[in-house]
Amino acid sequence: MYNRRNKFDPLWNSLVIGGVKNGHKYIGSVSMIGVHFEDNHVATGFGNHLARPILREEWRDDLSFEEGVKLLEKCMRNLLYRDR
Repeated sequence: MYNRRNKFDPLWNSLVIGGVKNGHKYIGSVSMIGVHFEDNHVATGFGNHLARPILREEWRDDLSFEEGVKLLEKCMRNLLYRDR
């Protein structure tokens, strides 16, 4: 992606990357121009503008699976209602 960016012909996509890094869970994002970051939660596109503020406000490291699903449902509901 970096090589394409330097030629002013970037790939028009944003990527979410997850895995294990040094024995710890990892999630990160790379934009179409090669800007990358990692956080406890990432989103691309419309979700980056509308869902990430909810995630920033309500995310905790000790979320249970059920709480995480409810938080994701809240984000998706917000995206659905704003897309109309």
